[in-house]
Amino acid sequence: MKPLTATVRLQFHSDFTLDDAVPLVPYFARLGISHLYASPILKARAGSRHGYDVVDPTRVNPELGGEAALQRLVGALRQHSMGLILDTVSNHMAVGGADNPWWQSLLAWGRRSPYAEFFDIQWHSSDPLLAGQLLLPFLGTDYGVALQQGDIPLTFDADLGVLEVAHYDHRFPICPLDYPRILGHSQHPQLRELAQRFSSLHESPKPLADALPLHAELARVVNQGASLDEALSAFDSRTEAGFKRLHQLLERQTYRLASWRTAADDINWRRFFDINELGGLRVERALVFEATHAKLFELIERGLVDGLRIDHIDGLADPRGYCRKLRRRVDSLLATRPLDAALEHFPIYVEKILGVDEHLHQDWLTDGTTGYEFMNQVSLLQHDPAGEEPLTELWRSVSERPDFPEEVRQARHLVLNASLAGDCESVAQALLQVARDDLMTRDLTLGAIRRALQALVEHYPVYRTYINAIGRPAEDEAFFQQALSGARQTLSEADWPLLDQLQLWLGGQPWRRLPPGRPRKHLRHACVRFQQLTAPSAAKAVEDTAFYRSARLLSRNDVGFEAERFSAAPEAFHTEAERRLRDFPDNLLATATHDHKRGEDCRARLAVLSERGPWLASRVEHWRELAAPLRQALEDGPAPSPADEMMLLQTLLGSWPLQLDRHDQAALGRYAERIRQWQQKALREAKLRSAWSAPNEAYEAACAAYIDGLLLERENEQLRNSLAEAAQSIACAGALNGLVQCLLRMTSPGLPDLYQGNEYWDLSLVDPDNRRPVDYAVRRASLDDSTPLAALLEHWRDGRIKQALIAQVLDCRQAYPALFRRGDYLPLAVQGRHADKVLAFARLGEGERAIVVVPRLTYALLGNSPIPLIPAQNWDDTRLILPFALSPANWTGLFASRAVSPSRELMLSAVLAECPVNLLIQQS
Repeated sequence: MKPLTATVRLQFHSDFTLDDAVPLVPYFARLGISHLYASPILKARAGSRHGYDVVDPTRVNPELGGEAALQRLVGALRQHSMGLILDTVSNHMAVGGADNPWWQSLLAWGRRSPYAEFFDIQWHSSDPLLAGQLLLPFLGTDYGVALQQGDIPLTFDADLGVLEVAHYDHRFPICPLDYPRILGHSQHPQLRELAQRFSSLHESPKPLADALPLHAELARVVNQGASLDEALSAFDSRTEAGFKRLHQLLERQTYRLASWRTAADDINWRRFFDINELGGLRVERALVFEATHAKLFELIERGLVDGLRIDHIDGLADPRGYCRKLRRRVDSLLATRPLDAALEHFPIYVEKILGVDEHLHQDWLTDGTTGYEFMNQVSLLQHDPAGEEPLTELWRSVSERPDFPEEVRQARHLVLNASLAGDCESVAQALLQVARDDLMTRDLTLGAIRRALQALVEHYPVYRTYINAIGRPAEDEAFFQQALSGARQTLSEADWPLLDQLQLWLGGQPWRRLPPGRPRKHLRHACVRFQQLTAPSAAKAVEDTAFYRSARLLSRNDVGFEAERFSAAPEAFHTEAERRLRDFPDNLLATATHDHKRGEDCRARLAVLSERGPWLASRVEHWRELAAPLRQALEDGPAPSPADEMMLLQTLLGSWPLQLDRHDQAALGRYAERIRQWQQKALREAKLRSAWSAPNEAYEAACAAYIDGLLLERENEQLRNSLAEAAQSIACAGALNGLVQCLLRMTSPGLPDLYQGNEYWDLSLVDPDNRRPVDYAVRRASLDDSTPLAALLEHWRDGRIKQALIAQVLDCRQAYPALFRRGDYLPLAVQGRHADKVLAFARLGEGERAIVVVPRLTYALLGNSPIPLIPAQNWDDTRLILPFALSPANWTGLFASRAVSPSRELMLSAVLAECPVNLLIQQS
């Protein structure tokens, strides 16, 4: 198997199965990919488009072709000496519906179920209505209304022999111990006899096992003609007697059905963020760890999986402990793998959002993150600091929205009191219990604890910290203190002592110092719950709220980005590259993911606006004047609002298709549909004028009409043409930015990760737009062409130039694997007129050397060039100063027709004369 040098991420679903990827393997091999990086492939909910809603982790998803298809794909990969990295979900499973057998067992048997401890449930609730019960907030209306209207009828599954309550796609099984209450209403002798046998389960030492043949017998009897209609009709809740009977039956169950609106406040089990149909797992328990990973371990041991990516690591109770356990378990399997799949090292990556100045903990024993932070580092490099002030002022004057940090604080406050209110209350209650365990703090009130807790979480600068038995790790202390300082500014001085107490409880007073017993258990529980609150509150507040409320420049709003930071100098990029080489040399490097808000080349184009702030301000004013007839006056304000309009205009500038014919109504219609889809999501995620929980149909319709009028109606042709021309004016510089980030991803310390289809330009928007089908036939055909560089540049809009760059550089990585994986990183000095417009570095290995040179902030340097290549003369005297160790030598660059022979200086006019970016390899 080839060493890990580059991955390609593929999103599998029923329309793109494992077998569909088999014929693509030769193409990926020619492109230079060493490992396919697959979305989750274990059995997910029927029709899943992403695979994160797993319902059975013991099986490969039959919708993807099952295990046989996986073997065929791995067989194809092995023919090209390629490997497979698999995305896996450790934090949660899909619940609700009817297709998760573990969840259905839990609902039927409650705490008797072998899966009762698999899910993260708080069985002991202070709410008497939830004492010992699981809240199921899956009803479309209030429970009483649904019962009265007959929307939760008692039904029978004739295949499984199971009595259950149905609500649309949901099935809620009745405990078999209660079957006699139902079957007793039947006059059929066999059913009445079965009622007696089910009744005997009360005395059975193993009721779950003994119930299985009874279910089978019930199914057989009914399928042979015994009617359950009489028994079921007795529980018809549309009648007075049936209403009472069904309610009494449901009251006996281990769950309580409720409206979906109750989830935010009353939920007593952990979800993935605020999604009711994704239930948190207690993977820190040994039994759960083994059960949920058994199939993965089997596939690893059989040599079918060569690496893992762990989804949402911050949702776990103990990420460090989990990663270390996983590392030990996986390493123990390597010795038994087949010889043709032998591995010296098994890579493990974690999906981790890093905050400002935050770095992954090294003692987790992972190979690094999936690379969101690298996306951010490249983005910062490509933004002009001169644009920060004019664009900030433009956004502030048009939108009248607060600055981004305040936007985030408000969003956190919102989610903590809305969608995550129940989770926040759970932490407050846990901390109250800690207070009650100590005579010195037992007078602290729930209200005071709640206020201090919310203020602390609102100011948390990172997803979470990692408190353990010995307290807060040193790496996390600055982040906790930053949150504490912010909370003090929010709260009155009367609550400051509570913050001091929280500082002690949340890692300042290690729970290991307490004697074993309930107080230690309570403190540990409170710390874990606190950390499992800060992560979803950050995700929901930043990624899913503030990013849709704030648009100083949308290219700085993406997953893992520090949106409050506008730009960074090349020195910052060098510093992070050197740190990554030292700490995580095999970290994945991504510039696009299945979760991104905008495609990598959409962001690259928008970054050009940082160089054109005053111009954009004048254009926005002009466009808003032309768009006045498209805006509608609604009771709650103009539609769209100035902020939403500004966000839309930026979205159009960034995503305007490179080859869109403005006279092609069908093409314009398809583009308008994509923009409408993006806009609806943006409006609802912002939670200002509309929301998923309460869609404002009038506002959304008015905003959609604005899009249709702008893009499709003849009377708005002047506005449409003006926007199209503005997008085209920055498209060339945006394409050059795209080539820059592409080369940096493939040559910086770390391992490049390509997102499906992004070997061509990626102007996509947030999902599902970024998960559209990929035309691989076109990509295969163009890769087989040997088109000269000049022709690729001339026709740069078709994306082949980007694909050719990827193929050449990845081929180089495979030829020099040690150089790019472990070679030293040496920043190179640049001098001359445009020194600030260049980033350059060298990679130094044993007898192998490379120089990487890319331009930045290039709009002015490009001038009127019709292609993304800066005219050589525009570089003037700009030059690289090479250390003695790098010169003299002959260097061959990308698409090179001749070698470059520098002395101590390398002129940009020479090294970037033919190719927009360059990678020079020293010739021995």
